Amino acid sequence: MTDHTIRGKKVFEDEIAALQAICERLDDSFVQAVDAMRKAIETGHKIIVVGVGKSGLIGNKIAATLTSTGAPSVVLDSMNAMHGDLGIVQDGDACIAMSFSGETSELLTLMPFLKRFDMTIISMTGKPSSTLAELSDVVLNTAVEREADPLNLAPTSSSTAMLVMGDALAMALLEARNFTKEDFARSHPGGSLGRALLMRIADIMRKEYATQPEAATVADCIIAMTSARAGACVLTHPDGKLAGVFTHGDFARAYQADPTCGTHPVSEYMTKNPVYVEADKLAITAVKTLRDRRIDDLVVLDADHKPVGLIDTQDLVRLKLISVCGVRLQHSFTPLHVAVPFS
Repeated sequence: MTDHTIRGKKVFEDEIAALQAICERLDDSFVQAVDAMRKAIETGHKIIVVGVGKSGLIGNKIAATLTSTGAPSVVLDSMNAMHGDLGIVQDGDACIAMSFSGETSELLTLMPFLKRFDMTIISMTGKPSSTLAELSDVVLNTAVEREADPLNLAPTSSSTAMLVMGDALAMALLEARNFTKEDFARSHPGGSLGRALLMRIADIMRKEYATQPEAATVADCIIAMTSARAGACVLTHPDGKLAGVFTHGDFARAYQADPTCGTHPVSEYMTKNPVYVEADKLAITAVKTLRDRRIDDLVVLDADHKPVGLIDTQDLVRLKLISVCGVRLQHSFTPLHVAVPFS
């Protein structure tokens, strides 16, 4: 049986070597490219990405990466550009034109029309002396010694080189513009990072939760927790402010020490002055608090220090917020099937 891993490893080795060579060639042209893109974005313009074939497919990914990191970009189809789509180009934009050979006819046909605009044209090509390079303001050399396929025909090392060059441009531009996680979240409201950084605690907390006055018994709290399907019961003072919290863990320890604890005041076992968060804070605050304090339940208070909700680690798992900050979950509570004395 043929060991295909030999060829697979050779492809990895060839492409890594090609990338290393390009990395060592990076020069002031790269700086000029990033500066031109930055100028376009900071003046309210965009980045145009154009390519044909495999280069065009790589261009789609580069444009997507730029856009998702705060640099609005569009892909211009060279054929459709000649039939109206050129209208998307404006003075002040920056353009990335991609062709490994630098002689792709469809792209070269478009170039004179792109040059009519007042914008910087950045070419990404493996042939620095090509026609495309001559028509460009900045040339990024993505030449590779050979493709990774045995025939040296299929775009492999060359397409990878363009992809990584695009990533390098996007990341350098991101850094130059002081792009933050909060900026990233605004572009990704549906992702876990967006939810953690944009949603408020009031948006994710349980509004129906177990609560009892601090004068309640342990049994009262267990009944309330069972009804609310919660792992904690929030206790309040007569004025409605937070008095403490009683968890399943507290009950397990109390029952182990005294099986008749159900009739005792819960104030004997509750955690007084528990950790809490405020409802108007960002969800990321709750995530970090649960992580740092290594607790499973978090009381949510309003501006008057009165409980208005509860956050359970399982809620964060459901909302896919846990993984954002690397919260390590405690072991899930397993209900104790014991008879609690009520009298």
